[in-house]
Amino acid sequence: MKKDYTSWSPIKARIHNAAKRPVGFYKREIWICSIGENIGFEEDGKGERFVRPVLIMRNFGNRFCFTVPLSTTTKRGKYYHPFNADTGKTSVALLSQAKAVDAARLRRKIGMASKEDFAVIKKKLAEVLEL
Repeated sequence: MKKDYTSWSPIKARIHNAAKRPVGFYKREIWICSIGENIGFEEDGKGERFVRPVLIMRNFGNRFCFTVPLSTTTKRGKYYHPFNADTGKTSVALLSQAKAVDAARLRRKIGMASKEDFAVIKKKLAEVLEL
């Protein structure tokens, strides 16, 4: 699939130069995140702003976090975990797509994963990463 990065580049530059970061974000929270237009099989953001919901797995201070992108497309296998967040939709954690992101990419909080689902996702992610 051919990609056009010319639309994403100005958005990426604007995010970086504005350096506006949310005041607080914490593990278990689900945020809309400007993931961007990525390479190959890396998960892309959608729409004009290249966004996708992400589950915050770990925050490193108030500037950086480790996330798992989410999808509403049903997927099965060891690299996926479906769960019901309080967003009103069934989400699928894309475990193989976990990535660290700067907090400037976080747009707005949209929900929270339950403690139980978060524990399962954390365990499955450790297994996928062979930690």
